Amino acid sequence: MINIHELKLNNFVIAEFEDQERRGFVSDITLEDKMIRVTTDENKQDVWYDPENVYPIKLSDAEMGKFDFEKEILSDGAVKYKKGAFRLVIPKADDFSYVEMWYREDIRKNPNVHFVHQLQNHYHDMTKIFL
Repeated sequence: MINIHELKLNNFVIAEFEDQERRGFVSDITLEDKMIRVTTDENKQDVWYDPENVYPIKLSDAEMGKFDFEKEILSDGAVKYKKGAFRLVIPKADDFSYVEMWYREDIRKNPNVHFVHQLQNHYHDMTKIFL
């Protein structure tokens, strides 16, 4: 389950219906009705879900690759992901338990970023560009 208040339009999530999970993006949110509309299957299916049926996507090296981040392995084993002037560093490969990110003078040490939608929200907040 995902906290509906963390979501923004275009956040990537997993939606579950009848034991089938599909990756999609948030296309609408109604806080009054506590419903999330998720578009899946390459923009072919647009369905409203209860928050109990919408799940976050865990951050991983593969997910960073889907957003075209350039990966650099540092001498101490840490991993730096780069996209334009944006940087994200983790202590070791696939360990997103501690994250440092920065964009120009905006530096954030260990923000709550463990899932794709959280990265998308921080990235947008810092760069004003949708990820």
